Amino acid sequence: MRFLLTNDDGIDGEGMHLLADMLQKKHEVWIVAPDKNRSAVSHGITMTVPLRLSRRGERCFTCSGVPVDCVINGLKAVLPSAPDAVISGINRGANIGTDVLYSGTCAAARQAALYGIPGIAFSIESEDGVWRYGALADFARKNIEKLVSLCEPDVFLNINALSADSYAGYQMTRLSRREYGDSVRLYHAPDGHSYSFFEGGRIATAGGSGFDFDAVRDGYISVSRVRAQPADAGFGAAADPDFLL
Repeated sequence: MRFLLTNDDGIDGEGMHLLADMLQKKHEVWIVAPDKNRSAVSHGITMTVPLRLSRRGERCFTCSGVPVDCVINGLKAVLPSAPDAVISGINRGANIGTDVLYSGTCAAARQAALYGIPGIAFSIESEDGVWRYGALADFARKNIEKLVSLCEPDVFLNINALSADSYAGYQMTRLSRREYGDSVRLYHAPDGHSYSFFEGGRIATAGGSGFDFDAVRDGYISVSRVRAQPADAGFGAAADPDFLL
């Protein structure tokens, strides 16, 4: 099979290269990744300035844009023909539940799905500051064909696990709901401008059995199927607001 790999950690991301090394033992692997860290850029796309593509090695390129730019350029300009899947990660940091909205890693997999190509995002979370990518990369190597088969034109996979040497197993999961206690710190500088520093905060997660957060917390690999297209909420029994025209 042929795969396009990318990430949002940047071209030197350890998780992506370890995954590429494992997959290319059996498959054809191409890399188009950001030339620097582009974490939490969501589904951004560059439209008003040209992007710089630079060759880093055989079938390995950097792109001056964001992860979605990497997917678009990989599919439309770099690869000789369409890949069997686009694989994003392995990301340094989990992308659980609502995180999917902010994640550049997940956006790359989503963009593939929007093009009708299987997209898979891999991420790990470290509890001790040590990033162990090998066990999840090995899971991907052993199961990549099965994982690709779970994708649909409007569905991508979001896979999360702890940074660990082994796992209790895997679980097919739903996305948790996360609420972020975001905060910012303002600095009023002598130049007359104010500067805002994002500081994040406590994250509250609502899930339970069968949700991605709980599976990862309990030592399992979480595999979620996520729709690429936004879904409208409809109006149900809501009364017609009788808008003025």
